[in-house]
Amino acid sequence: MNRTNRTELRRLPNRGSHEWTAIYDILDAGFLAHVGFQVNDQPVVIPTLYGRAGEKLYLHGSAASRMLGELEKGMPACVTVTLVDGLVLARSAFHHSMNYRSVVAFGTARKLADEGPKSSALRIISEHLIRGRWDDVRTPTDKELKATSVLEFQIEEASAKVRQGPPLDGEEDLGLPVWAGVVPLRLQPGTPVPDSRLAPEIALPSYLKSFADKH
Repeated sequence: MNRTNRTELRRLPNRGSHEWTAIYDILDAGFLAHVGFQVNDQPVVIPTLYGRAGEKLYLHGSAASRMLGELEKGMPACVTVTLVDGLVLARSAFHHSMNYRSVVAFGTARKLADEGPKSSALRIISEHLIRGRWDDVRTPTDKELKATSVLEFQIEEASAKVRQGPPLDGEEDLGLPVWAGVVPLRLQPGTPVPDSRLAPEIALPSYLKSFADKH
């Protein structure tokens, strides 16, 4: 991986890593990215779903999407993914924090115009969200593919950062009569709610039954 000052770990570098394994673990655990880019000197950050294969992220949306239209020009972009694991409550306001896992990735994107690579990328995104779903649904028609823009974002360099553990109060504050600790947070799937128009004989797929168990 290329490493420049864009991904230099300046603040608390002991919490960071440039190792692909650490970066992949976080990217694979998340599904929502925020994509930052610049249009006419105006910074823009857009949330979007993604899928990953190796050092590449796949983004998709309407063919009329401004974000995808700008990114396909090859402009530099930044993709961030953050997973919040808990609120860290210290005895002092200064030491309040958050337990998290995050990735900041820099690179450029290219448009996938051919039907084969485009469909493969959409499958990667679908399987990243819920494994097994793609094989269960109707695949996109030619018309739907034409209405969809798919980009392949090549990660040129990236860094991961993780904060875990209890509050880091100073010794002088440990005796304060204030509760301190961590409030865990977790994104938890609920019970699937069937569409009101679903035929009664269609059972809940096994991959959805196991989806909640894995999260």
